[in-house]
Amino acid sequence: MIKGLYEAHLPVRSVDRSITFYEGLGLELSHRAGDGLAFMWIEKERSWLGLWDTDCVELAYHPSIRHVAFQVALDELKQSVAWLTERGCSPRRAFGFEPVEPFVMAHNGMAHAKIHFPDPDGNSLELICPLENPGDVNGMMYLSEWEAIH
Repeated sequence: MIKGLYEAHLPVRSVDRSITFYEGLGLELSHRAGDGLAFMWIEKERSWLGLWDTDCVELAYHPSIRHVAFQVALDELKQSVAWLTERGCSPRRAFGFEPVEPFVMAHNGMAHAKIHFPDPDGNSLELICPLENPGDVNGMMYLSEWEAIH
């Protein structure tokens, strides 16, 4: 029945500012629903991000309510620190890893490389890529360390 994620939603202080920000990340505006709501295509005709203009942006951060992860290709993820910086985004420390390069979280036969960064309203965004984990490695490390052992 469930085939994937169709939409996610984030609170923002300014829909116009957020449209500009997410267009800078490569998302495309699908449509606006009044002055305070916009939908950005993550993957056209497959998934979108709803941006809601609200005074409730100051909610305490918790990944269950203010986090979106965008899947990217590994080659793109390797360039993500420079790519984000060029767009005025600051990769942030996550899970004890400094944002000098993506890091890997591996467990239960799967692995993902990732990097985290905030949007202008402090919502947590992530670029993530699944990795093969044939040796069933468990743990966390920088992507360069992962590649050195694979």
